[in-house]
Amino acid sequence: MSGTFRSLEGHNYRLWASGALVSNVGTWMQRTAQDWIVLAELTPHSASAVGITMAFQFGPSLVLLPFSGFVADHFDRRKVLLFTQSAQAVLALCLGLLTVTGVVQLWHVYVFALLLGCVTAFDAPARQTFVAELVSDSLLSNAVALNSTSFNAARMIGPAIAGLLIARVGTGWIFLINAASFVGVIAALAMLRVGDLHRRERAVRRPGSFIEGFRYLGKRPDLLTILGMLFLIMTFGINFPVFISAMAVKTFAAGSGAFGALSSMLAIGSVTGALFAARREKPRLVLLLAGAAIFGLGLTVSALMPTYLLFGISLVLVGWSAQTFNTTANSSVQLLTEPVMRGRVMAVYMAIAMGCTPLGAPLVGWVADTYGPRWSIAVGASAGFLATLLGMAYLVRYRGLALKWDRGLPRLFLRFGEPAGHASRAEYRAPDPQTK
Repeated sequence: MSGTFRSLEGHNYRLWASGALVSNVGTWMQRTAQDWIVLAELTPHSASAVGITMAFQFGPSLVLLPFSGFVADHFDRRKVLLFTQSAQAVLALCLGLLTVTGVVQLWHVYVFALLLGCVTAFDAPARQTFVAELVSDSLLSNAVALNSTSFNAARMIGPAIAGLLIARVGTGWIFLINAASFVGVIAALAMLRVGDLHRRERAVRRPGSFIEGFRYLGKRPDLLTILGMLFLIMTFGINFPVFISAMAVKTFAAGSGAFGALSSMLAIGSVTGALFAARREKPRLVLLLAGAAIFGLGLTVSALMPTYLLFGISLVLVGWSAQTFNTTANSSVQLLTEPVMRGRVMAVYMAIAMGCTPLGAPLVGWVADTYGPRWSIAVGASAGFLATLLGMAYLVRYRGLALKWDRGLPRLFLRFGEPAGHASRAEYRAPDPQTK
């Protein structure tokens, strides 16, 4: 099997990936339907309401962080996922029934978004770290990238299907389809070969284990830098439901089909970025910086596009850069963290990746309503450029980044004499505080 898809050689990962793909398509269909029903059916085109819905859905990841990290490190992740995936199916079923019967109101969507956020707060860190049990460490980076490929392939397919179905059968049936899609991933979890899982030593249960995770991060400037960059981009940049819905409805007066097509255009770039990352055996610092910088540039271009078609095309670049950054950050954090701390560190990672949206989404929605959708995109572009500067500051302070001339050409070098794009795992690590 080719290097890009080498993780699929394993039975457990192949089974998990197939079930997850079906579920991911349903999830993206529901996200599209949820954004549409809030923006176009339950409010007079309020981008702020979409931002509030996102805040309810992703906010619990921050609030429940002390518990979600503990669960991911101390409990059987497969059993945790069986529970959380089943709970998400039930929530989608209930919201779908409310919608198809015509009794759904805006506050219903808010409540179900909050409940879904609570379940996802426990699901996300367990799901991210469960990948490390499906494959060996040598395949972890590839497996993370393929997970992202699956997720974004579903993003490419799901919104397009949802956009067409909304116009024909209504949003309620989209929620019901998503509920049914969870059968795939639940069946995959039940059919895994438990004896073949790569289970590591679990953290010892003791008081203060959550604080121990923050102490660990406090000694790791490399991890803190990645998380800081992630915070900026996720809080102010990855607010695509606000950006895309506001541009589609307010700027281009598009219908539900055209709205779904824009999300699919974004996903084309995301799939390309995930496959690009999957070809590499290890994450590279240069990809993290390049992803953040190109993300800022891509959003700047998108904000300036005068037509629906050009705006959609520009989203391909935005999707590629966002996924390159996210995949590199995710695999870097997992590979650089000790296995016994991985659940707690990834809980922090997922709390930032998902829970910081409530901090930025309402603000971005307010900017879209007050100054126009293009200015809300500019907020995201600024976040990409600031994240790039943060990464450069880390390299200058801790890695001795310097500009040198090599054969008449300017190149960036680290103090160890290697090009900035070839950092090894050992170089990522913070110095041992006991070493003089």
